[in-house]
Amino acid sequence: MKNFTLYLVILVFLFVSKVLGQETFESKASSIARKIERVTKEQKKILKEEVEAVNVQLSEGKITQEQADKRKKELAEARAVIIEEKVTLAQNELNDLVQQKVDGKIKEQDSSRIYMIRWERDKCNKDSIRGEKRTTSQFVFATGLNNMMIDGKLQDSNYSFIGSHFYEWGFTYNTRLMKNDNLLHAKYGLSLMYNNIRPTKNRSFVVDGDQTNLEVNTINLDESRFRNVYIVLPVHLEFDFTKPQVKDGKTYFRTHKSFRFGIGGYAGINVKSKQILKFEEEDLKYKTTIKGDYNVNNFIYGLSSYIGYRDISLYLKYDLNPLFKDNLVKENNISLGLRFDLN
Repeated sequence: MKNFTLYLVILVFLFVSKVLGQETFESKASSIARKIERVTKEQKKILKEEVEAVNVQLSEGKITQEQADKRKKELAEARAVIIEEKVTLAQNELNDLVQQKVDGKIKEQDSSRIYMIRWERDKCNKDSIRGEKRTTSQFVFATGLNNMMIDGKLQDSNYSFIGSHFYEWGFTYNTRLMKNDNLLHAKYGLSLMYNNIRPTKNRSFVVDGDQTNLEVNTINLDESRFRNVYIVLPVHLEFDFTKPQVKDGKTYFRTHKSFRFGIGGYAGINVKSKQILKFEEEDLKYKTTIKGDYNVNNFIYGLSSYIGYRDISLYLKYDLNPLFKDNLVKENNISLGLRFDLN
C-alpha cells in the first residue's frame, strides 16, 4: 500500500508536469537513461533465453560443443548490435535535449509544486523517511563530447569538436565508508564505453605497418568516424553532501539527494575498433564499416572525475595511455559530458 501511494503520487506529478508544459531537463534526461536501462535488460533477458535453448540442444545431442559455442557467440554479437543501435538512438535524443537546454527551450522546475508533492507523500506515508542500505546500486549513463590530446593540447583541428562524442553505460555499487558519517563513499562497477572521433578535412585512418595515420581519402566523404569500444572497471571516491535525517532520535542516511563529486579512475580492455565511412557516388549512397585492430592499445586506463547535484553530474575522463600503441605522436583520448546515476 505504501509503495502504491508513492507510485501514484509520482504518476500524478509527471502528469501535471506534462499538462503544464513544465517537465524539467532532469526528468527528461532521467527518462532517456531509464529507457536505455530497459533496452539492456530486455536484450540480456532474450539472450539468456536463447543461450538456454542452445544448451538444451547440446544436452540432447543435437549439436556439438563447438557448434554450441559458435552459436552462443553469434547470439551475443547480434544482441550487442541491437543494444548499440538502440542506445545510439537514445544518445541522439539526449544530445537534442542538451541542445534544447542550451537554447533555453526547457523551462525551469516549479519549486513550490515539487515541495507540495513531497509534503503529500510524507503525509500519506509516515514511514517514508528511512535509511538506505550501506551499499546501494545505480544504473549509470554518460554522454558528451570526445576528442584527442597531444602534449596537453586539444586536437580540435584534426577531429570535429561537435561531431566527436562518447557514451557510456553500466552499473555501479555505492558503499558508505563510515558507519556514522555520510560524506565518503566508494563507488565501483562495470561499464561499456564508446569513444568516437570524426577526422576533419576529408581524412580517414590508414594502417602503415605499426603506424596508424590520418590521410586524405581519395573519395569525397560525407562522414568519417572512428569508434573504439571498451569494457572498463571504474572506481571513484565519492563525496556526498546529502545531510542525514533524524527521526525519533535515529539518524537516517540517504544518497544522491544533494551535491556530489567523485575522483578516481578506470581500467579495461578494448573489445572492438572500427572505422565507418559514408560517401555518395552517382546518386548512390554508400556506408562502409571496416573492423580491425588499427594498432589500438588492447588495454585502457585513465583518470575520471564528476561533480553535480542529485542524479546529474558534469563528467570528465582522460586516458593516461595513448590510443595507438606505437605511433610516433602519442594521442590520448579526453571526454567531457553529462553523467546520470540512477538509484
